[in-house]
Amino acid sequence: MSIKTRFTETFGIEHPIVQGGMMWVGRAELAAAVSEAGGLGILTALTQPTPEALYDEIQRCRTLTSKPVAVNITILPTVSPPPYAEYRQAIIDAGVEIVETAGSRPQEHVDHLKQHGIKIIHKCTSVRHALSAQRIGVDAISIDGFECAGHPGEDDVPGLVLIPAAADQVEIPMIASGGFGDGRGLAAALALGADGINMGTRFCATREAPIHDNIKQFICDNDERSTQVIFRNLHNTARVATNSVSTEVVRRLSKPDSTFADVADLVKGVKGREALESGNLDAGLVWAGQVQGLIHDIPTCAELIDGIMRDAEAIISDRLAGMLGND
Repeated sequence: MSIKTRFTETFGIEHPIVQGGMMWVGRAELAAAVSEAGGLGILTALTQPTPEALYDEIQRCRTLTSKPVAVNITILPTVSPPPYAEYRQAIIDAGVEIVETAGSRPQEHVDHLKQHGIKIIHKCTSVRHALSAQRIGVDAISIDGFECAGHPGEDDVPGLVLIPAAADQVEIPMIASGGFGDGRGLAAALALGADGINMGTRFCATREAPIHDNIKQFICDNDERSTQVIFRNLHNTARVATNSVSTEVVRRLSKPDSTFADVADLVKGVKGREALESGNLDAGLVWAGQVQGLIHDIPTCAELIDGIMRDAEAIISDRLAGMLGND
């Protein structure tokens, strides 16, 4: 038995499992391992310091797998944006066939990339944003429930409601993100109307993830309560793993009239990178979702994907089918 969906057919992959495009984590060794195992690995464009470095990373990934690999472009809310046009051109020049966009107003990126035959997956956190992305011509939607790591939007709608609500209206292939880490989650997402799942935190706790073993073990040791929601009062809500840094961010932002300036020294991206690379759990924010409560081991990507597919197939063909009566 195998599971084929509109997403696997559209993007030419074997299994309906996508690796999240995570800052500092979405590098060649992880993306290639996911794709080689039959999923869709994603390189994170802005992890690379320059467009030239991104081009080189794409080429490095190609030495590790011949299967499809995507690139994530996240549109950051900043007054000094990265040279997005140059990053897009590096993607085009490297012959990438799939791009995941994230953030608001992706029209410029979508139009440019689609001129070169590139398929677009757009990541969003609400039905209305998914429908907007569909209207501008993306090829698939990745929709994040409130359980997810990173930015879940401002609506606080969990996947159990968000996924079927989106499936009722979205006509293009859709993958579900936030809280997925095993075969039960994949079977549930398919039942709710999705065409596959996106996993970020779960892929951080794999052998190939290019982060320190301390961080991987930290994720395994945590449970579903081990996250904090920060930046709520700044209307840029984010979910991170609980550590001394996130706790201090919550404390500072709880004060009346607090602003981003009050926590800027704690939340710099370079500090998060230091935590991931050094294993110092208190160096910066560690981005992780509530799915930590379902993560108890550190397998290879192939072992993880094979196990998820085996369990999902058994749930669908045995457990659920066995519940159907003959009368």
